[in-house]
Amino acid sequence: MTPALIFDLDGTLVDTAPDLLGALNAVLVHEGRRPMDIDALRHLVGFGARNLMAAAFKMTGHPVDAERIERLVDVFLDHYRDHIADGSRIYPGVEDTLDRFRAEGVRMGVLTNKPHEMTLLLLSKLRLDTYFVTIFGQGRMPYTKPDARIFEDVVREVGGPGAGALMIGDSVTDVTTARNGGAPVVLVSYGYTPEPARTLGADAVVDDFREIPAVAKRLLGTAERPA
Repeated sequence: MTPALIFDLDGTLVDTAPDLLGALNAVLVHEGRRPMDIDALRHLVGFGARNLMAAAFKMTGHPVDAERIERLVDVFLDHYRDHIADGSRIYPGVEDTLDRFRAEGVRMGVLTNKPHEMTLLLLSKLRLDTYFVTIFGQGRMPYTKPDARIFEDVVREVGGPGAGALMIGDSVTDVTTARNGGAPVVLVSYGYTPEPARTLGADAVVDDFREIPAVAKRLLGTAERPA
């Protein structure tokens, strides 16, 4: 059975930081806080909107209670929805590599802690959605990364029962998700993790997305076909 390739989104396939920053700073400034810069934001991406909002308010003054965070998240998501692809860009090599995998019959899915509605909207606007058999964002299931169940769910939909899988991401959350699901994991070095990717315990780290086919061949033991 053909192994399934499971991709993270933010910091792996797409640089979403510019639009996330715009939405976050709109909320912060409205609430009388100072705006954050993009380097600080990059280290907060990948843990869900509530965690992003809570961390941002803590970093710009003092924490706010959970009830207020819920209200602010709604404002953040409304702004982000309207500007979700204004400045977000697909990383170099992503489309070429996904084209190659698709031509070879490789089945692929997305697994992200980005809200599911936003995930579908962004992938559609960037015309990446058609590459993937299935897409799992936060809220599609009652559990999220790094829970093994969501990894098993996406692998089942992409590759079928008993399919092998490879996780491709940019963070310790992706490493933990893969380990919980009993799968190897590749990290990209250009993502949003505050720690160097090579220190996170992945099976491989790549500096360029175009390196992934060769790494997948090695980790999964699949025959690589000509590009």
